[in-house]
Amino acid sequence: MRILAVGDVCGAPGLQVLERRLHGLQKLEQIDLTIVNGENANMRGLTPQQAQRIFDCGADVITLGNHSFAQRSICDYLDDNSRILRPLNMAPQLPGGGVCRLDWNGVPVCVVNLMGRLNMDFHSSDPFAAMDALLKKEEAQVVLVDFHAEATSEKKALGYFLDGRASAVYGTHTHVQTADEHVLPQGTGYITDVGMTGALESVIGVRYEQSVSYFRGDLGPRFASSELDLAVQGAIFDIEEKTGRCTGVQRVTVR
Repeated sequence: MRILAVGDVCGAPGLQVLERRLHGLQKLEQIDLTIVNGENANMRGLTPQQAQRIFDCGADVITLGNHSFAQRSICDYLDDNSRILRPLNMAPQLPGGGVCRLDWNGVPVCVVNLMGRLNMDFHSSDPFAAMDALLKKEEAQVVLVDFHAEATSEKKALGYFLDGRASAVYGTHTHVQTADEHVLPQGTGYITDVGMTGALESVIGVRYEQSVSYFRGDLGPRFASSELDLAVQGAIFDIEEKTGRCTGVQRVTVR
């Protein structure tokens, strides 16, 4: 099976390019399952209306991250829709869940959303322990993990920790696509960050003039999305259904 993991959708421009390009990409690459990170669709957080637009684009599962609850209107939606995930290792009393189980042509698939702890602005529990506990009882052969984290070291460490136990581990959050896609020694597909869906001519989706001003210490306006050089970014994982092993990873950027 072919899995498409789409990087963080950034603002209205990200939603627009996703609506224009995702179906064509799915058809061209013969994608079987699509996971989209939507936690920045509203720049900070996601509304139910934006989540529905992402599903209408062709997403099977939506994952989130440290901005999961920036838009409080999403809380009831998280409880009502098991295909939109907030990180598993967030506090258990929070709305929603971090695991989605699907059936693809008789193949059980488990999608997991995790969040890192290094240099992140949201307190969470140990993602390694959370994943270890889940895998001890998980029966799905195909396990896919969106690790929403800042540090490349933490992402790579989790990749090796799950090597041979997860089908794919990929990073989101930094909005910069990395060039280290490969299959780990025990058969887990890995990439440190799948990139973002939005304006590539920007600073992680924000108008670059505003980011320059911010880092110079100016009192500028509220950040706004750039609309320059829009693209969908992500990675495609080829997974053997019987073994759950990954046989190949491919970066994608579709303008």
